[in-house]
Amino acid sequence: MEAKPVPAGVAAGHPATAEVGLRVLHAGGSAADAAVAAVLAGCVAESVLTGITGGGFATYYDAASGSVTCLDFFCAVPGLDGDVTPGPMAPIEVVFGGVPMSYEIGESSVAVPGLPAGVGEVHRRWGRLPWHRVVTPAVSLARSGVVLPAAQARTLISIAPAMVPGVGATIYSPGGKLLEGGDLLFHPGLDVALDALATEGPAVFYTGWIGDQLVKTVRAGGGTIGPADLAGYRVLELPVERAPLAGAGVYARRDLNNTIPTIAALPADLPGLSAGERAVALAGALLNHGAQRVGDTTNISVVDFEGNACVITMTLGLGSGVWLPGLGVHLNSMLGEGELITGEPVPGQRMSSMMCPLVVIDDDGELLIAAGSAGASRIRTALLHTLVNVLVKGADMTAAISQPRFHVVADLAGGAPVAHVEPGYPADEVAALVAAGYEVRWWDRVDHYFGGASAVGHAGAAGDPRRGGVGRLA
Repeated sequence: MEAKPVPAGVAAGHPATAEVGLRVLHAGGSAADAAVAAVLAGCVAESVLTGITGGGFATYYDAASGSVTCLDFFCAVPGLDGDVTPGPMAPIEVVFGGVPMSYEIGESSVAVPGLPAGVGEVHRRWGRLPWHRVVTPAVSLARSGVVLPAAQARTLISIAPAMVPGVGATIYSPGGKLLEGGDLLFHPGLDVALDALATEGPAVFYTGWIGDQLVKTVRAGGGTIGPADLAGYRVLELPVERAPLAGAGVYARRDLNNTIPTIAALPADLPGLSAGERAVALAGALLNHGAQRVGDTTNISVVDFEGNACVITMTLGLGSGVWLPGLGVHLNSMLGEGELITGEPVPGQRMSSMMCPLVVIDDDGELLIAAGSAGASRIRTALLHTLVNVLVKGADMTAAISQPRFHVVADLAGGAPVAHVEPGYPADEVAALVAAGYEVRWWDRVDHYFGGASAVGHAGAAGDPRRGGVGRLA
């Protein structure tokens, strides 16, 4: 596959997030510098979707060597201190995609955060600019606040039960009315926490004063995080797997939703199939026999002027409804999302995730696409549709991400599998799905349920309009 060079650019879930990344690139920063700056900006601008006490994964492509590295800085199960029995969590119900789902929040839902350590490790390995230079843009955003996109305001409606308890009410529902698109989103005190991160480094969240505050806050409500949990946290380097697709290779970690094996299961002659045959093949590979899950997630994709790429996907879960006093920091709710815990939880154990930041490289080792997605069990769906749209259908990145999608779910009762389909999806492809035995459920809108991809590649840069995302070329 012959490809033109990938331009430098940033794709993210909010215009302010992307703008921060671009400014860092133009200031001489690497893809890693820009991605870290954008991630921290996202903790301000996209707090409906993520936060500084969450966790995530990074995939980095080094243009000089053609190597790919995957890092795990997801949340960990607490309990290494062994001196506290967890109290009960608070059950909530969230309606997503028209389906009520049960979750649990509160102090006992808070897992050991990985994001501060993760961005610190990404910067240590591949950053060029001084640490404080990549953190201070987020401090400035936190001091001014940002405009809430309409798409994220719609998400806020769905997850309000996790966002408005306690301090969250003053931030997301001032005066008792949920923020709407165009309203100012402001977190009093978040600039203080981010300034501490800039001046004292990531350790302030683990062995410093913010870590102490986190332990006190969580334990006051029956949670178990202790000093040993925080001090023992480490970023992990993961094996990188490859799947062929349309004459290229897709590289990423093995996630809970098996994105790389799903891509590998696609027919080798996918580009030669008819549109209907291709839709059926894609549906068959995507068929998901697991439970559906909702979570607050966002993604940053960056390519720098040297052709290096850094993709970071991060999440807070739904959010625990627990905030660090005076710091505007919402704590994660990972322990309240049962599908992320495989087997009996073991203190110190890294939790599982469906996040899958990836890069696509041609047979000559040249970068084609750097991409990731939000959307829990729909992450894989959004990524596959995006990659197929670019690599097989030849769409530019904006069209590839904004075009209607379908998401396939197995009927656990043994009935026909269901294809959830956005309006505008080609009728001939839907007819092929029906003929192949899928029950089609049409949605009345293009919706954040179907994921939130962001990507930079030879086809341009784009964020997902379903979640207020944007792409910007440098």
